[in-house]
Amino acid sequence: MISASDLPDTIPVFPLPGALLLPRSRLPLHIFEPRYLAMIEDCMKTPMRLIGMVQPHEAKMTGESRLHAIGCAGRLTAFSETEDGRYMITLSGISRFRVQSEVDGFTPYRRCKVSWSGFERDLGPTEHDPGLNRDTFFPDLRAFFEAEELRTDWESLEEAEDELLINSLSMLCPFEPEDKQALLEAPSLETRRETLVTLIQFALRGMGGEEPLQ
Repeated sequence: MISASDLPDTIPVFPLPGALLLPRSRLPLHIFEPRYLAMIEDCMKTPMRLIGMVQPHEAKMTGESRLHAIGCAGRLTAFSETEDGRYMITLSGISRFRVQSEVDGFTPYRRCKVSWSGFERDLGPTEHDPGLNRDTFFPDLRAFFEAEELRTDWESLEEAEDELLINSLSMLCPFEPEDKQALLEAPSLETRRETLVTLIQFALRGMGGEEPLQ
């Protein structure tokens, strides 16, 4: 079990729009840019092998790419290299963090000083959502998947535990980056599910489909 005292104060960050990592979830990534290839190589030399996933956003006035204040760190738990030098990796979500400042240095990738305070539950046991009503949740979800032409193993999805179900859908559904950020920042699994339902119902209304179930 990882404790907060094990987590470093400075981590490399990967600002990838729309890519969401959540605690106790897994995110596969295909790495091919030279600066991020270097990041992976440096990461593998560290004890914790942590990389922070952060949503970037552009400042309206300057066009500068900035980082959202909250991201999620993942531990590099799977790695393979292709014949042409690309990396296929998997990050296992450990804990969210708050960006305190960017670190100047000689690395081609970005690094940040971070705080883990306030995210202690991320290092705890699996969460449950007592308010999840699957009888009303899945009809909306099926309508959304059909409208987006998404496929899934419905039997496995319906049998999934609360956290695996909600976090997997939050990561996989094709929402805008700002919506992904809202899902990341949800303080509990229950509020993440409420946000997820709102996003699905909003999307269904925008598609001109039937009024979603309440």
